[in-house]
Amino acid sequence: MTYTRWTLRTEHTSYTVRLSPDGPWAELDAWGPLGVEDGPSALDWSHRTHFITPADAAPAEYLPYGLRPFTGSELIAGDERGVWWEFDGAEQTEGTLRLAFTDERTGLRTVLCYETVPGTDVILRWTEFTADRELRLERLDSAAVNIAVTGPARLTYLCGQWSQEFQLTHLDLERGTFGIGSLQGTPGHAYAPWLAVRSGDAAYGIALEWSGNWHITAEAEPGGAVRIRAGRVPHEGAVLLAAGETLATPRLACAFSADGLDGLSRVWHRYERRLTGDRLHRTRKVLYNSWEATGFDVDAAGQLELARTAADIGAELFVVDDGWFTGRADDTGGLGDWYPDPAAFPDGFDRFVADVRALGLDFGLWVEPEAVSPGSRLHAEHPEWVYRVEGRPSRLVRNQLLLDLGRADVQEFVLATLDRLLGTYDIGYLKWDMNRPPTERGRPGAGPADLDAEHVAGYLRVLDHLRTAHPDVTVEGCAGGGGRIEHATIARTDVVWPSDNTAPMDRLRIQHGFLHAHAPHVMSSWVTDAPGILDPRPRSLAFRFVNALCGVLGIGADLRAWTPGQRAEAARWIARYKEVRDVVHLGEARLLGTPDDTSCGVQYDHGDRTVVAALSTGRLDGAPLLTGRPDRLRLRGLDPAARYRDTASGAEYGGAHLLHHGLPFAWSADHDADLVVLTRRQDAYVSSKLTL
Repeated sequence: MTYTRWTLRTEHTSYTVRLSPDGPWAELDAWGPLGVEDGPSALDWSHRTHFITPADAAPAEYLPYGLRPFTGSELIAGDERGVWWEFDGAEQTEGTLRLAFTDERTGLRTVLCYETVPGTDVILRWTEFTADRELRLERLDSAAVNIAVTGPARLTYLCGQWSQEFQLTHLDLERGTFGIGSLQGTPGHAYAPWLAVRSGDAAYGIALEWSGNWHITAEAEPGGAVRIRAGRVPHEGAVLLAAGETLATPRLACAFSADGLDGLSRVWHRYERRLTGDRLHRTRKVLYNSWEATGFDVDAAGQLELARTAADIGAELFVVDDGWFTGRADDTGGLGDWYPDPAAFPDGFDRFVADVRALGLDFGLWVEPEAVSPGSRLHAEHPEWVYRVEGRPSRLVRNQLLLDLGRADVQEFVLATLDRLLGTYDIGYLKWDMNRPPTERGRPGAGPADLDAEHVAGYLRVLDHLRTAHPDVTVEGCAGGGGRIEHATIARTDVVWPSDNTAPMDRLRIQHGFLHAHAPHVMSSWVTDAPGILDPRPRSLAFRFVNALCGVLGIGADLRAWTPGQRAEAARWIARYKEVRDVVHLGEARLLGTPDDTSCGVQYDHGDRTVVAALSTGRLDGAPLLTGRPDRLRLRGLDPAARYRDTASGAEYGGAHLLHHGLPFAWSADHDADLVVLTRRQDAYVSSKLTL
């Protein structure tokens, strides 16, 4: 049978779509390593159906309710809720594909869009809608993704809660439907908008680029396939598409690796390095943040004392967190009135900033521009700026309300506020936090609105302005920890904050999940004094540093309470981090083991250097290891014929030895973490031969 087919190729993969012979829709023919399309499709089916339509059984790329009435559609539109379309042509260039479908009765034109990302194995997919009359869109997913599997669909996703984000979780889905999402106006703490599906050694992944409400649904279908649908979820239940207007859905990034979840993680890392663009090559400075030391008790003298100590141990950036502005003695007031508290900074805030910079430190500031306190001057002047429902009470969450960032006047206020702060004071770092989801989400008197999308557009507009107007300012994205981390945010910020939980064993598990989906150069991680919340097992200061330097190193402990010995040890770790951070941020990362193993870590390869951050997760009294026998971490991706030298000890290892037996680590109560730097010898390894 002859099909009309289109193939998109990335660095290592092929993605082939065909026009179905059974109806007016596109369906997946093949997705996998380069050349996978050369042969019969693994997603082909008998084309005989019982009690469902052919479209319901097909591996369709995108179908409306009407054509696919029973097994899940991506589009529900119009008063009849159904669309019956016809194919209206294809446009393909190198790296792009556009497939158009039209429905004469509704006047709707739907275009399925594809774009490869150079230098990666990621294909972006989204959908564009245009109508010649006003049309109600009740469901408007970004794409459907079809994956051939053998046996149950092996799903991996990231779930959790506040202080326990990014928990790597696995599920075998033999039949039925699995769903994750958020209605909190952000991706949320409960689930990340990311999903992986494994079949044998191959791993397929998707990630939704959307900062608002969203869903991902996976359905295991008969015949050895799983079909994933992903997209935004309108707050109002539907979106009104105006006549002549074109609406584009959020982009869905689709990735493939033949090397399982670990290989898939490196695909995502490469993609996020590309999203960062030229900012990738800026040095990510060692940060000190004063929040855990002082809380809301912020004053110039106390902050400068911390800044001096931070500079002494090698920090390069000092960030004043919450509590620096007027009316902010606790979390009940001040938000919205973004002016430094004159009582806390009696010589002026500009003098305070200059004093910090005189220590050789860059200066940063915390803000939460979407939030407002009920007792603030801003709220008194503009009560109409908060989300509210006429005649209904407004609930406080964290003693605050949320500004309607979808409003142009609120956006202008936020832009003016940030421009004023960044233009008045010598600020090189901005931490944008968001601690309150929208509850009474309404805009009285405004008529029909798409509040969720408008808030997202306002948020991204402000970030885009920061990048353009203040290109040298480093921007950190935070939402009560990891509540708003996805590709739209990552593309516009420099680092993100995965969790407010900085306890050593808890953080290890958070970062293990995070690094499956996101790159080390965006992962802000602090060394603090926090005890375990979920896993209270104590770990050394070395463990906290090795764990934190797996991303972008920061310190948040109360340095005033540290002993001279602890400060000296911290200075040594910071110095070591500075020697290897280019490898950590620019290299290829490999996840070694899991937090459930007695040893785990992360391997980073860049040029001729390999950095291994190794951590003991088991008991520290020698058990369950045999006395005198070290634990080992098997490395990956090395040249088996090369030799590798430990720059600290001088020990040398053959590449094959490190791949097969691994690096040895003799853990103890005094030694529960290590950082090993290996340099690859240029001369090939020649094994000795025993002469008989």
